[in-house]
Amino acid sequence: MVPSVLPIYNRAPLSFETGEGSWLVATDGTRYLDFGAGIAVNALGHANPALVAALTAQANRIWHLSNLYHIPEQEALADALVEKTFADTVFFTNSGTEACELAVKMARKYWYEKGQPERVNIVTFSGAFHGRSSAAIAAVGTEKMTKGFGPLLPGFIHLPFGAHGSVLQNAIDETVAAIMVEPVQGEGGLRPLPDPCLKGLRDLCDETGTLLIYDEVQCGMGRTGKLFAHEWAGAAPDIMMIAKGIGGGFPLGAVLATEAAASGMSAGTHGSTYGGNPLACAVGKTVIDIISDPAFLDEVNRKAGLLRQRLEGLVASHPEVFEAVRGSGLMLGLKCRAANTDVVQAGYDQHLLTVPAGDNVVRILPPLTISDEEIAEAVARLDAAATAVAAKEARA
Repeated sequence: MVPSVLPIYNRAPLSFETGEGSWLVATDGTRYLDFGAGIAVNALGHANPALVAALTAQANRIWHLSNLYHIPEQEALADALVEKTFADTVFFTNSGTEACELAVKMARKYWYEKGQPERVNIVTFSGAFHGRSSAAIAAVGTEKMTKGFGPLLPGFIHLPFGAHGSVLQNAIDETVAAIMVEPVQGEGGLRPLPDPCLKGLRDLCDETGTLLIYDEVQCGMGRTGKLFAHEWAGAAPDIMMIAKGIGGGFPLGAVLATEAAASGMSAGTHGSTYGGNPLACAVGKTVIDIISDPAFLDEVNRKAGLLRQRLEGLVASHPEVFEAVRGSGLMLGLKCRAANTDVVQAGYDQHLLTVPAGDNVVRILPPLTISDEEIAEAVARLDAAATAVAAKEARA
C-alpha cells in the first residue's frame, strides 16, 4: 500500500521537532549539528529571532491578498533587491523551480518582442540543476532527471561544464536566446565557475546580444561571502533566479532582471497566486537587511576561511576517505574517495547533518550565522565519521 505521503524521497530515518540556530532536536531528544541548513535555505539558522518577529508581526496583520492588489511588503522587498543588485525589476515566486520557468519565458519573450522569434534556444551546462519542472529538467537534459517524463520541452543546447573557446562560441548562433549557468554548481558537486569564465560569458553575451541568466538559487544570499556569487567576478547577468536563502526557511523565490531583459513581460504574460505573499516578503525583507550588511558578509568570509582551513586539514588526515575540498565561502564540498553516502550516514551517527551531491561530493552548508565553536565541533564530528568509514572499508 502506498504511504499517504508520495514516496519519492530517499529520506534519512530522522525526524526533528525543534531547532535553534545551528542545531536541530530530534523527536527522541537527540541534538544534531546542522551543516545542511535545509540545503542552503536556513541561511540565518533555525528559529532566528528576527525572522520569527517579522513573520509574527505580519501574521497579525494580513496573510494573503493575491496580486490583484498592490502589496506593500512585496514592493519593499523588491525595492531593496533593486537597490542592492544589478536589477531594475523583480518578480516573486514561491521557489527556485518557478523562478527558472519565468527566466526561460522572459528570455524567449524578449526576442519575440524584438522581432526575432527564432531565438528560443538556451545554452546550459553539464552538472547543472535548475529545478524539477518540465522546463528545468529539459534544461539539464540528463537521463536521471528526464527518464519517463517525455516529450521534453525543446529549445536547450547542452554543453560540457567549463566549455569555452570555439566550443562555446560555435554554439551561439541566430537561434540562441540566452546562456543559463550557476556561478557555483550545488547539486553538480560544488563546482565554482572561475571568475575569468564568468567574465568571458558576459563578454560573449555582450558581443552577440545573447542574454545571460544566472541561477543563484543555492549560491546566492551571502552563501559565498558576497550578497551574490557573481559579484566576485564583477560580471552581472541580465536575468537572475534566486530562492532558498532569501526566505530564511519561508518559501520564497524571485527573478531579478534588467529593464531591457524584462521588456517583453507585459501585463498578463505571467502570474502567481502566492508569489510575493505578504508573509514571505516580510520575512525576505528582514533576511536581505541582515545578510546585505557589509559587517555580516565580512564575518561570513572570515568563518568561511576558518572552515575551509579545518576541512583541508581533515582531508589531509583522511586521504583514504577524502580527495579534496571544493566550493566557495560557506558553500563547500568534500570530494570523496569513499562513497559520499557512507560519509553522510557516518555523520548521522555522529549527530551531524550534511548533504550528498553529484560527483561523489558531500555538501557542507552551515547557517551563515555558524559560530567558530560550532565549526570546530562539526569538523571534529566529521573526523570521527571519516575514521568510522575508513574502518568499515578496511573490514570489507
